[in-house]
Parts: sequence; structure tokens; C-alpha cells
Amino acid sequence: MTETSLTISKLTALANPTRFIALATRIIPWLAAISALCLIAGVYLSFTTEGDYQQGETVRIMYIHVPAAWLSMMCYTVMAASALGTLVWRHPLADVSAKTAAPLGAAFTFLALVTGSLWGKPMWGTWWVWDARLTSVFILFLMYLGLIAFNRAMDDPGRAARVSAIMILVGFVNIPIIKFSVEWWNTLHQPASVMRLDGPTIDPEFLRPLLIMAIGFTLLFFTLHLTAMRNEIWRRRISVMRRHAARTAQAGGAS
Repeated sequence: MTETSLTISKLTALANPTRFIALATRIIPWLAAISALCLIAGVYLSFTTEGDYQQGETVRIMYIHVPAAWLSMMCYTVMAASALGTLVWRHPLADVSAKTAAPLGAAFTFLALVTGSLWGKPMWGTWWVWDARLTSVFILFLMYLGLIAFNRAMDDPGRAARVSAIMILVGFVNIPIIKFSVEWWNTLHQPASVMRLDGPTIDPEFLRPLLIMAIGFTLLFFTLHLTAMRNEIWRRRISVMRRHAARTAQAGGAS
């Protein structure tokens, strides 16, 4: 068997919701424990490092704001990959992944917007400016809310999955706009200082707790996402059982 065949075989095995639930149940406690340790260590380092010589103590907002901003885009990227799984490969769990990632993405995006405003007030002298970065992130937040509302409004799960997948892929164009907005347009928001081809420009004293917090946030997302996916599978199973019971009772009454 080739390596590609083995990979496809593993993905096919995970397509079984029962197997996925069993795997998620084993993984979730470990992910939760590691994410908690990273977040505790990150918070400790965030408060024990000295303040920035220009920004003072407000620089500590960075340790929440930056990971939340990263996760806001990563969540949507996970949703886009799931949308491809729905439309191209018709993976049974792809729609479950996209649907459950949307509320998490909305939460991280909201956290990024709030902490960004708290950081922007002392740095820029205003809570909000309609520059390219902030506006595109706000649009991302509205996209999350729209997808959540759409999924809750649709009664047909199959049609909802297909239409939602198309909407997600169309909206993905906003992710590179967010990423490169500070380079394409003149904005108040600072350019990238960590993910750079020539290396990070941020001081190692600030970089270490920032990376630990980013790892903690990322593991927290996967913990919550797997938990939400497991709950969604159970919810759908219960919904099917209720509909089957209702049809059985209706057929029994008619006879």
C-alpha cells in the first residue's frame, strides 16, 4: 500500500462518526490539559516580563490580542478546508467541522476586536478607526455571524451544508485581505512583526510569552472544536431518532 493510499484509508476511517467520537474522546482530555498548561505558563510570563519602554504596561494586551487575531483567521481557514471537504470529497464530517468552527471563530474575532480597541485607545488616541485591517476583521466577524444565522435558519441539513460551503469559500477572499492589508494600504495598524521572511522583529523577551500564548490558544481552539463536533454528531443522531420516533408514532396512529 502506498503512503497516499494509507492516508486516504485513515481519512476514510475517520469519516465514520462513531470512530471519530471514540478518537475525540481520547484526544480531548490531553489537548485540554496541554492547552491549560501553555495558557498558565503564558499568562505567568506575560505578567512577569517588563513593560515596553514606549507602550508601558499596555503591551500586555498583545498577549491576548495577537493570538486571538491569528485564531480568527485560522478558524476561517479550517472552515474553508471543511467546505472543500463538503463540496469536493463529500466527507460526512466536513459540514460538522465547518458548522461548529463558526461560533469559535466569531468568539476569537470578537476578542481580537475588543482587545484591539483597548490597545488602540492609548496607542492611537481612539478606540476605532476604519482602516483596512480593522474594517476587514470586522467584516470577518459579520461573516461568522451570518454563517451561524444561516445554519440555524435552514431546515434541510443537506442543502444548508452545500450552500454554507459555497458561502464560506467565497468569503475566504477576505483572509488574504486581512493578512496583507497593512502592506497594500497605508493603515494605522503596525505591519507583521513575528511571521516575517527575515525573522521576527519583536524582542525575545516579548516573543517567548507571545508564542506560548499562541500555542495555548491554538490548542484551546482544537479542544473546543473537537468537543463541539462530538456534541454536534450526538445532536444530529438524537434529532434523527426523534424524527424516526415521530414518524413511527404517526404511522401507528394512522393504522
